[in-house]
Amino acid sequence: MQFEVWAPQAGRVTLQCDGVTRALERDPERAGWWRGEADARDGSRYGFALDDGPVRPDPCSRRQPDGPDGLSAVVDHERYEWRARWRGRPLPGAVLYEMHVGTYTREGTLDAAAGRLGHLAELGVTHVQLMPLCPFPGTHGWGYEGVSLWAVHEPYGGPEALKRFVDRAHELGLGVVLDVVHNHFGPSGNYLPVFGPYLTDRHHTPWGAAVNLDAPGSDEVRAFLIGSALAWLRDYRIDGLRLDAVHALVDTRALHFLEELSTAVDALAAEVDRPLFLVAETDLNDPRLITSRDKGGLGLHAQWNDDFHHALHTTLTGESQGYYADFARAPLAGLAKTLTGGYFHDGTYSSFRERHHGRPLDRTRVAGHRLLGYSQTHDQVGNRAQGDRLSSLVSPGLLACAATLTLTAPFTPMLFMGEEWAAGTPWQFFTDHTDPELADAVRRGRRREFAAHGWKEEDVPDPQDTATRDRSCLDWSEPEREPHARVLAWYRQLLALRHEQPDLTDPDLADTKVAYDEERRWIAFRRGDVLVAVNLAPEPAALSLGVQHARVLAAWEPVETPGADGVVHVPGESGVVLLQE
Repeated sequence: MQFEVWAPQAGRVTLQCDGVTRALERDPERAGWWRGEADARDGSRYGFALDDGPVRPDPCSRRQPDGPDGLSAVVDHERYEWRARWRGRPLPGAVLYEMHVGTYTREGTLDAAAGRLGHLAELGVTHVQLMPLCPFPGTHGWGYEGVSLWAVHEPYGGPEALKRFVDRAHELGLGVVLDVVHNHFGPSGNYLPVFGPYLTDRHHTPWGAAVNLDAPGSDEVRAFLIGSALAWLRDYRIDGLRLDAVHALVDTRALHFLEELSTAVDALAAEVDRPLFLVAETDLNDPRLITSRDKGGLGLHAQWNDDFHHALHTTLTGESQGYYADFARAPLAGLAKTLTGGYFHDGTYSSFRERHHGRPLDRTRVAGHRLLGYSQTHDQVGNRAQGDRLSSLVSPGLLACAATLTLTAPFTPMLFMGEEWAAGTPWQFFTDHTDPELADAVRRGRRREFAAHGWKEEDVPDPQDTATRDRSCLDWSEPEREPHARVLAWYRQLLALRHEQPDLTDPDLADTKVAYDEERRWIAFRRGDVLVAVNLAPEPAALSLGVQHARVLAAWEPVETPGADGVVHVPGESGVVLLQE
């Protein structure tokens, strides 16, 4: 078997494979690369030593059986026999469901999660979006501190378990999206800087030195990241990737890394003859990210739209701290602006940032499905001091309003696991660092962060306490009880409507027409022949929407068909979807 590694600064590189050590030779055709042959098979343990130093795992390791600090293991992807005949599911018309494998079930494994995929197929979502799976220290964590970008966290089940999960999802007609982290590497078990200039001090991020995308050696670093991305899509038959915090990918080169990545993914989609897509998490409000390359954009296929979330959250809760301040002045106006224009900050002044932010989105060039809309995400729940979900902040009626707005908006909807039944469990920040100093630093840092906002130290959950993770696991008995069962039925009904009514997946953002009343707390919008009205006030509202000959498709509380006057009577804290006939 051929082994190779990029180590441009090393004077000598040796391979240890199944206890046998041999020297590698410089590759005469690729500067900085070393290569050599060794007897190996699936499961063989190996690593590399530079200049007679300690043996380290392969930067391109496909498996880390003993965690980030252990030896790598060979993975023969040809051994797995795929069951599902899968042609893929494109992003237009999709509904995503964000899942954290470690808390979706109490067992916290990919196989256990696969056993619950039938729930999602019945719910009506189209894609499962898995939070990061790369190996990280310990057993439990969010996954954003991974270091082996080609491998699967062993406590989740490793490579074979991911293939079984994807296979089962595809059998049920569900696509799979994977969250990948290219903007930083985890602090523990990270040996990449030993091998080469994977990081650069030219730029800095909230996690320290930036990933090297534009300094000397960046050609290989970019190839490393792109190779990892393509491996998930090719070897595991993943359907799309969510790119974490792309605003932290600092790249001054003429050809931006994201453009290079999107080009490679589109080429792979053509090769395997199935749709593949990239979804960016971004704080930039820059439509060039999701504009096609032939029109001067970077060619990503979609982005998370936090503006819609922030406007919706302030509308529902009245919260105004931090970045919510910009939206809290007139939350329904902000919600209306995002529903019709995509962004709230499109060059406007942001008091939170103390500067102008964003640029306008051209609705004639950017389709609505390229923006993901959501009322909850792992970030927006887990980064609260106590990980409290929306279900602990507002009534079931307002949760129904949030679902109505999210699932009928002109965006690609995304749900956060458990949201569909108003889960009563929190989702808190948890880690399992094996380095005592790092564990203590994370614990103290978390408490300091929220102490600045008035939280008592004892009220902030300890990330290293296993009970913090345990509290965050979904309770699968809840969907059978009220009020959870009623909320779940509402989500199912709305998702069925979204699939049945073509107007609800129309990509034309300019076709959405909105009316609202800030004081009376109602908002209504029209998409083709479908009308949506949401009353957020506790008292009933009579809305003169000029609709005649319309029938009720769905209503959280009973709503009569509009009379000849075109007035719709919407009960308090309720939403209704109608069809003009």
